[in-house]
Amino acid sequence: MEKSKSLHIVLFPWLAMGHFIPFFRLSKLLALKGHKISFISTPRNLSKLPKIPPNLSSQISLISFSLPTVPNLPSLAESSMDITHNQQQPLKHALDLLQPQLASFLQSSKPDWIIYDYASHWLPSVASQLGISRAFFAVFTAACLSFMGSPSTLIGSGDDGDDARSTAEDFTTIPNWVPFESNLAYRLHEITKYIERTDEDNFGPPDTVRFGITIQQSDVVIVRSSTEFEPDWFNLLGGLYEKPVIPVGFLPPILEESDEIQDDEKWAAVKTWLNKQRVNSVVYVAMGTEVHLSKEELGELAIGLEKSGLPFIWVLKNSPGTGESEFEMLPDGFKERVKGRGFLYMGWAPQVKILSQDSIGGFLTHCGWNSVIEALGLGRVLVMLPMLNDQGLNARLLNEKKVGLEIPRNELDGWFTSEAVAESVRLAVVEESGKVLRETAKAMKGYFGDFGKNDGYVDKFVSQLVDYRKWAGDSNC
Repeated sequence: MEKSKSLHIVLFPWLAMGHFIPFFRLSKLLALKGHKISFISTPRNLSKLPKIPPNLSSQISLISFSLPTVPNLPSLAESSMDITHNQQQPLKHALDLLQPQLASFLQSSKPDWIIYDYASHWLPSVASQLGISRAFFAVFTAACLSFMGSPSTLIGSGDDGDDARSTAEDFTTIPNWVPFESNLAYRLHEITKYIERTDEDNFGPPDTVRFGITIQQSDVVIVRSSTEFEPDWFNLLGGLYEKPVIPVGFLPPILEESDEIQDDEKWAAVKTWLNKQRVNSVVYVAMGTEVHLSKEELGELAIGLEKSGLPFIWVLKNSPGTGESEFEMLPDGFKERVKGRGFLYMGWAPQVKILSQDSIGGFLTHCGWNSVIEALGLGRVLVMLPMLNDQGLNARLLNEKKVGLEIPRNELDGWFTSEAVAESVRLAVVEESGKVLRETAKAMKGYFGDFGKNDGYVDKFVSQLVDYRKWAGDSNC
């Protein structure tokens, strides 16, 4: 790329691991294409990122801002993985208090573009006043974004009262602005907790308003997906937003990303165990960094895996706000009964390396978009147990795409049984009736795992950033 076309681009993700990962991958790809990157977050979050490759060290600068102290937020909490779900709003309040530091940095550094997340709804207006071009990077599917609606619908400023959604039930039906056949909607249990805000939540606007203002005040919206995978949803989204909506591809992971942050001894034990299992026989179970199952839910999931009769590797973690880890909350006698057939892994796991092993036959997942991309990039069939955020909508989309199946649950309270877990796992991974799911998931490697195709999306995106900035500069002359 010509030197004259090199841009200075600032990236500022929401304080969640599922957002850091795609923002950092995008940073590295932009740096590879000759652009200067300033990646902004808090000290503990920056320390968790993979090391910057030596060839990009001069292109990427990590900018650290200390997170302000706010009531109801634990002192060392800097990301959503450090807190319980009911502490999300205090974390967003702390993020909002970073505005003066961000504004000062932008004023002194004068970047060409800033790429930000949904939560920092105040950032587009700050950047606009400084003449900086603005991009909202949505680390969600086009389907999920379309379901949420136009900016005016999200903010609640639309003229059409029929579009207003204020109760949990309003989110359990297909929106009237979706013109094609789809089953994309939340289950009641998936959305209730977001509607019922408490006094402690009132630190700032609800997420819908943050989304709406962020979209409304951006020059462009970037989506972590592809028009090949979601053609109808991208067409719809462009009309809803009335501005450029740019697919940036799936930003698939590179195995080397996990090499430097793995525990070699733990990984060696995992790999040895996986190598002893039959090809396509093992169920990999991981529920992401933010999902924290209750003791009762852990119990049903554990007994279900036991009843399935299949070998499994299950990633367990500590639960913020409790004195017990998930490992300690497992049913009595479970660990002894599954010894040899079940591998219980405590702490951060090198997920891509595990999923890439030949013995993995399927992935029991919470349907976080990062995890879905990593699994389908390797052609792994999904057993879906969505819990939070966009996960329910992802599960509906993936069910329509026939790359897996959801574990049946009570739609009111989300309860599931061990029998449902066992039956779903067996159907997806080994039974003849699940063969079409396995074959479809395997074919998805062509979308999610093709680095050349995904890099092509990034190339087009970079060209649009350069062209837009040139146009903006010419307009200001």
